[in-house]
Amino acid sequence: MSSQYDVLVLGGSGVDTIVYVPELPLPYADSYMIRPGIETRAGQTGDFVALGLSALGLRTHHLDMIGDDPSGDLVRAFHRDRGIDFTEVPLPGGTKRAVNLVGPDGRRLSLYDDSRSRESDRLPEEVVRSLASVSRHAHVSLTYPCAFTLPLLREAGLTISTDLHDWDGENPYHEPFALGADIVFVSTTALSDPERTMRLILERGRAGIVVATAGAEGAYVLTGDGLVHVPTVAPRAPVIDSNGAGDAFAAGFLFGRLTGESLDRCALYGAVAGAYACTVPATGSDAIDHAGLLEEVAALTGSAAPGGEAERAGSVAGRTRPLARPPVTGPRT
Repeated sequence: MSSQYDVLVLGGSGVDTIVYVPELPLPYADSYMIRPGIETRAGQTGDFVALGLSALGLRTHHLDMIGDDPSGDLVRAFHRDRGIDFTEVPLPGGTKRAVNLVGPDGRRLSLYDDSRSRESDRLPEEVVRSLASVSRHAHVSLTYPCAFTLPLLREAGLTISTDLHDWDGENPYHEPFALGADIVFVSTTALSDPERTMRLILERGRAGIVVATAGAEGAYVLTGDGLVHVPTVAPRAPVIDSNGAGDAFAAGFLFGRLTGESLDRCALYGAVAGAYACTVPATGSDAIDHAGLLEEVAALTGSAAPGGEAERAGSVAGRTRPLARPPVTGPRT
């Protein structure tokens, strides 16, 4: 019997208020005049992963807790307007919110409202089990209630992915996610030794694939066969915003994985999707579609220019650049 859904996305719904600032860090001043303005829209990590997967043609269902409030209405409309199936569970503290300060170069600083979460927040087991039973894969967002779903998803036999975002490699909150997923995404932003952290995840947890996104340095993929460097892909339009680039990379990578592509091709899909996301303003909610992804990949792999397929690094020293923290510009998770 075939599954009803290719991917069940858990958690990560919320609303962002986007503020464009003249520079980051923002120097203290009594006031700033902001253009093109300040806008509140639905879309946090789980929303954008679900959007990216759905735009690429994967049958996607999103499950999360949201409030009975105007912010929740924006989240509901986000899914309804894009045809993404969404199951909501009441969140007593209200829909999650954040403020994103976005600089002229597309970098962002996110301020998360931590008052919305409560110790008792849970996704009901029966709902998780029911949706897991008709899904092939689960992508688990790094939100508190989702940690309790990991055993249920494994029990259902699903493969699992997660995104640790800007984990520092030490915070114990992230460990259940890092060690409980088959595919782990993480940003190198806060990692002092990214390769060491990646190898620890591979050695200690369930993961067979660990992906570290590194901004302008591209990304790195670690498996039991070694380390792979994924070069950046130059966007076809100007880079204006890094919001959602990591979520788009994850969606592109998972699309390749779930459609049976090679690891190199999965990584290339992720790089193309992430680059596209950097051309979309934070106030918009757009993702590369299936036709656009394949067209861009064909253009890249059909030319002699570097940056097409991933550069494989084996055990021979010097076959790839050192895995280091990224510069301050470029896509972020």
